[in-house]
Amino acid sequence: MLNIKTFFILLRESFRDLMPIVLVIIFFQGLIIESIPQNWLSTSIGLVVVGIGLAVFLMGLEVGLFPIGEGLASDFAHKGSLKWILIFGFLIGFGTTIAEPALVVIADKAAAISSGRIDAVFLRGVVAVSVGLAIVIGVYRIVKGHPIHYYIIFGYILVVATTAFSPDEIVALAYDLGGVTTSTVTVPLVAALGIGLASTIKGRNPVLDGFGLIAFASLTPMIFVQIYGIYVYNFIDPKDITITTDLAIVSGEITKFDIVEVAKSLIGVLKDVFPIMAIILFFQYGIIKKPIKNLKEIIIGFALVIIGLDMFIVGLDMGLFSLGETMAFELTSKSNFAIVYLFAFAIGFSTTMAEPSLTAIARKAKEISDGRINDFVLRMFVAFGVAIGIALGAFRIISGGEIVYYIIVGYIFVIALTFISPKYIIPIAYDSGGVTTSTVTVPLVAAIGLGLASNTPGRDPLTDGFGLIAFASLFPMITVMSYGVIIERIGVKSEREKELEIKDAIEHVNDISLATVNIDGTLQRHSYKKSFSSVNLIVPVELQEDAIKAGLEAGAMGVTITKAKGFGLNSIENFYNRLQNEHTDVNLMFIVPTNMVEKITQKLVNRFDLTGEGKGIVYSFKLDSIKGISIKSSEI
Repeated sequence: MLNIKTFFILLRESFRDLMPIVLVIIFFQGLIIESIPQNWLSTSIGLVVVGIGLAVFLMGLEVGLFPIGEGLASDFAHKGSLKWILIFGFLIGFGTTIAEPALVVIADKAAAISSGRIDAVFLRGVVAVSVGLAIVIGVYRIVKGHPIHYYIIFGYILVVATTAFSPDEIVALAYDLGGVTTSTVTVPLVAALGIGLASTIKGRNPVLDGFGLIAFASLTPMIFVQIYGIYVYNFIDPKDITITTDLAIVSGEITKFDIVEVAKSLIGVLKDVFPIMAIILFFQYGIIKKPIKNLKEIIIGFALVIIGLDMFIVGLDMGLFSLGETMAFELTSKSNFAIVYLFAFAIGFSTTMAEPSLTAIARKAKEISDGRINDFVLRMFVAFGVAIGIALGAFRIISGGEIVYYIIVGYIFVIALTFISPKYIIPIAYDSGGVTTSTVTVPLVAAIGLGLASNTPGRDPLTDGFGLIAFASLFPMITVMSYGVIIERIGVKSEREKELEIKDAIEHVNDISLATVNIDGTLQRHSYKKSFSSVNLIVPVELQEDAIKAGLEAGAMGVTITKAKGFGLNSIENFYNRLQNEHTDVNLMFIVPTNMVEKITQKLVNRFDLTGEGKGIVYSFKLDSIKGISIKSSEI
């Protein structure tokens, strides 16, 4: 919503998020390097501009980019044309990747690594096509309702398989390219597309199905680039080529507030945003043939996105990028590697907390999870994962280990956590790996890697310097799924669940009847005021034993089992032909104190995935009067 109060809230949060970067700079610059940076005034002004720009950018996302993305997705879903949805997804992925500044820089580096075997422009095309196909696969998954982890695990298998045949010079580069393809503007739009589709298509859940597109966009480039690398290293001859690429090209090296440089930066942002706007307008008016709702607010939102992103980049360029690269070089030239690891951890954490793409995705995750996921805590876990990844990646460069072994072990952890994490956190965790390597993180992380490889004996900056971005993309998936396990274990509830809990408590006080119970293990009976409810679970008969165990684990003290036979919507019209069939289901009835209903219900829902792919029904109702049930004396 476009109002000044919302802007000031975003402004306050933006400066809060920048504090870790400020503290890291002060600590390492003052206590470790022991010098005052020459451009300290420019850096200070730049940080203020960054904070304001981030707030403006986030306001623009909420007003313009998210509504138009979700609206387009909804219109596509209602139109029922899978073909046009897939074409739109491909063009968004391709169009926003081909001109990505970080990709331009890394592609030029790739040409140098390969002695001219790899063509920089063709490589960018390969990556852009892979991202376009990734969005197509992700959209298809949402439309069909397939679980995301099957796709991701299969993708990991392909990554490892191609790695086994890839030349050493291409592996770390390919892994890094999986992290630089998701730009600051692309991520929110792609997320809005996924959430909009999942919110519109019947039977889809915006939390379970809406996220995941970014994960595909980070995974497919690793496969395609390695396949391309296998080809060029086997069939293309090396050339005499000298290419020097400065990472500062991404930022532009604005060290003072020069109006010409600011104008160039604004033009650069417009070039990045223009393909997105063109694609949206073409599909909105040419394919869907429907005017944009709240056009004035959408235009203002896009303008805010452009202005905010430009301010953000200009602020970073006013000394922060160059200062970070200088600090990385000075620290990596020291013999104390413990300081290097600490700096890598600290800079990874602080820059991730300020990453605008992550902030936008975390706020959207909180919104559609109804508050169960805390956006600030989610970002903390993501930042912690990035910090661990960069520190471990720095250790890998110094120790000279093979990156593939680290990545494979990381994938094993991701797959293991996938099967024990709550299902609503898995797509968000997969996406978190792609949103952490964007505007802020990539240049500084790349500078650390190249600085380490340049100052460590026996390391080649071109072949060993890459890989940190891959680590920064992998470990957030592990930490975010761990966050999901934690909030599930401690019983964090959504806002709706909290409201129902309060409502039930009020009703519980006003609706308690006299119950007569047998005290388990004794011959005593006791009558007292307590509310009881019946929790009923209908599942296939082969799940009977597992259902009893789940109920007992949740605190039920007994169960009544009856045979059942159910007819779904597709078979109810022909039920006469099915009446003679054997009973295929069972009905388990747990009579428990009303205050235990939510715990037991949630246990059964999670155990049998009743809101996902599982088969069964669980329901409950209060009992007005109960006599003869046995309970433990501790319950009285």
